[in-house]
Amino acid sequence: MNRLLRGSVAVALATLVWLPTVHLVFEGEADADGRARTRDALTEAQLAMVEDPAAREAALARMRSANAEWDFMGRTFVVLSLANRALEVPADRDRALEAMDFLIAETLRLEDERGQDHFLMDYVHAGRFRDPSGRSVFVDGEIALMLAARQRVEPTELWREALAERVDIVAGQLGRGPMRSAESYPDECWTFCNTVALAAIRVSDAVTGDDHTALLTGWVANAREHLVDPETGMLVSSYRYDGTHLDGPEGSSIFLAAHMLEIVDPVFARDQYERARSQLGVTFAGFGWAREWPASWEGPHDVDSGPVVPLVDASAGASGMALLGAAAFDDDAWLTALHTSLAFAAFPTEDDAGHLRYAASNQVGDAVLLYSLLVGPLWQRVGAPPPAPVAMGGL
Repeated sequence: MNRLLRGSVAVALATLVWLPTVHLVFEGEADADGRARTRDALTEAQLAMVEDPAAREAALARMRSANAEWDFMGRTFVVLSLANRALEVPADRDRALEAMDFLIAETLRLEDERGQDHFLMDYVHAGRFRDPSGRSVFVDGEIALMLAARQRVEPTELWREALAERVDIVAGQLGRGPMRSAESYPDECWTFCNTVALAAIRVSDAVTGDDHTALLTGWVANAREHLVDPETGMLVSSYRYDGTHLDGPEGSSIFLAAHMLEIVDPVFARDQYERARSQLGVTFAGFGWAREWPASWEGPHDVDSGPVVPLVDASAGASGMALLGAAAFDDDAWLTALHTSLAFAAFPTEDDAGHLRYAASNQVGDAVLLYSLLVGPLWQRVGAPPPAPVAMGGL
């Protein structure tokens, strides 16, 4: 017994010495230079996948076996990543635009041939949409954002009409909703999808000169009043068409939502990021991660949250989106800690051609990571939103 006790004490003491220093092994991949190398290798991997039909089909088949939404979301994040790459690296512009055009065209073809259900989970058939259009803003919003991003990089007649039609659909859905929100699934609105739709409209306005300011500011005003969790001040992740809350704040949703709101209402966006960072963000011994739920809320483990590591409550889905949040809001210290964890736990693998992927991830996870490494130029090109109109009283 004494030997067992002595051994346990020795292991504990060794851990106390080892744990605070182990992150140093991975800091070379987590600093700015390391992130730049990761960005370039991931960019090449994603471009190669788009350009290689066999590789693309294999990656999509793996994702669709778990969640049809991941196939669709992977396309969106690759298009957004390439939009930023095209703006930041002129030498890659033509190749990036060609890949973006291919992904958009293929997505629209699949939607036309198989319907929006192709990109949705089966429970879309469990009820009827409350909005008369019967459409999902998950699909319409992300397609609108892909089109708007492509047009903001370099306008082309090829997508002009498609963008205008899609934005009209999305704006109509939002305008008709009692919460100024649209459904992703029947009688189910997601903050993730609605903020993507808002960003799509904002980017489109920067392309076309249209003005949906009243619609965008109306959504934010309504969200502040009806869609914020009273315990945390964070946006809830899902709610009924009438605004009844379904799920509380989630890390796999809030960091993305805050980023999308940057070009809609920067003050509200910053507030949401800082609340999420405070209540979901963790840094320990040089490593960083995010929890899926705040202490005041415990939701179900689902396909979006991904595996949650016991004891430390580290969520793969929340931590992936936290990389985007930290990058978008210039939270450099936490960003470095998050990348240190990524290098340690996600098992990066690089092939002979210099293409990087993460063994613990999938195509959509790698696409989100790439977007977090490239985020910035597209939003900068959109610019700050116009100020909200001020109501004037009578004289």
